[in-house]
Amino acid sequence: MIELDGKLKEECGVAGVFGVENASRMLYLALFAMQHRGQEAAGMVTFDRPHDTPEKLELHVHKAFGLVAEGVTETVLQRLKGLFGVGHVRYSTTGGALLENIQPFQFKTALGAVAISHNGNLTNAREIRKKLEATGSVFHSTSDTEVLVHLIARSESSTIKERIGDALRQVTGAYSLAIITKDALYAARDPRGLRPLVLGTLDGGHVVVSETCALDLIGAEFVRDVEPGEVIEISKSGCSTWYPQPKKPLSFCSFEPIYFARPDSLLFGESIYVRRRRIGEVLAEECPAEGDVVIAIPDSGTAMAEGFAKKSGIPLEVGLVRNHYIGRTFLQPDQKQRDTGVKLKLNPIKSVLYGKRVIVVDDSLVRGTTALRILKMIKSQGASEIHFRVGAPPITHSCFYGVDTPNRQELMAAQKTVAQIREHLEADSLGFISTEGLRKALKESEGKSYCMACFSGVYPENIGTSITHQPTDEQGPGLFSKRR
Repeated sequence: MIELDGKLKEECGVAGVFGVENASRMLYLALFAMQHRGQEAAGMVTFDRPHDTPEKLELHVHKAFGLVAEGVTETVLQRLKGLFGVGHVRYSTTGGALLENIQPFQFKTALGAVAISHNGNLTNAREIRKKLEATGSVFHSTSDTEVLVHLIARSESSTIKERIGDALRQVTGAYSLAIITKDALYAARDPRGLRPLVLGTLDGGHVVVSETCALDLIGAEFVRDVEPGEVIEISKSGCSTWYPQPKKPLSFCSFEPIYFARPDSLLFGESIYVRRRRIGEVLAEECPAEGDVVIAIPDSGTAMAEGFAKKSGIPLEVGLVRNHYIGRTFLQPDQKQRDTGVKLKLNPIKSVLYGKRVIVVDDSLVRGTTALRILKMIKSQGASEIHFRVGAPPITHSCFYGVDTPNRQELMAAQKTVAQIREHLEADSLGFISTEGLRKALKESEGKSYCMACFSGVYPENIGTSITHQPTDEQGPGLFSKRR
């Protein structure tokens, strides 16, 4: 998925460590591994008990806009002392690009200092915030995560653990949380498991991160997923677990395996890469095309293109080369500059494309603006035909669980039929995997089901929005070819 104006953005990544030497360095590496989940800002908070005054708890904080490697220096790491802490990489889905919105959020309660990192989106945050403000609460950010801060701080329970439970019982939506207190690390996941969170061990201590690729980088051993609805308390006494609210049917975000997660991460014990290859295979079954070559729109479309080529028997080639060293500063609002932005990110290989019937595979289609430019660029290199295949069903509805989706009016599949999209993209044929095909590729079962609300408009919980379904053309939602 090319990160230009027409694509979805990642949500966030969280990390927490407890009982680990050089906690700040482990957090840094974990966040670095999860940089794909958010490039807007990064932050870390560590807790430290000085040797000369062990009864005193020192809290160290660092937050900065930009990439982890840009905002966290060696000097910063040396200042962030302690054996436990939490970190966060951010791409804002709720709240704007303000310094006050950079996580982790740190605050003081009657029971001591607390720092919290959150990945997801609380669907009833606005309602709760209004009630809290009406009773005197003062908010310093526009982030929904601060609602959790106030709920924990205002709870009358006698322990932080109970206060966290009180807060979680009042919120709805998606959350994976890493929370640090003066003597414990807490990992919490929403009852539907919409956002990922995993537990690992490292040198006698414990680590929680959004993805297993972060465990790999720091040399931690994967233990298991944090279960939906579970809260894990990690302290010097070890790990304990409890469920502060009733379990609900699992609705894991389908865009994690489609795009968000790194291909080397694990989901339900199987690699994301394997799942994406299988999506490509099912896509080839459902939407076959006569072509001479299969190419991917890198990077997340690569594994899907491999699967498509394997199943179809059509050769896989590298038709587009991605430049990984172009920063976000190149992305400009002007139309001509946006076109240049695509060329800066991708460059076609003419010898692969010229005179060929090219099957182009991408992970998803959102606004369609970037896809249109890429297909035109391929056509300009002499491709005789272009057959566009997409490893996600048509996105017709916005996400309310932590993915930065555009409004429905900006979603191409919410405004056009598949036939109209094909015509707009000037492709010779267009094919989307079906929701049934995606479920098959992801090996959905009763014990591991996925949220597909962005494709169907059927949300796991009431979100208080008007939900309508988009009609499809006479050939169905999967495949449409140019009439000859």
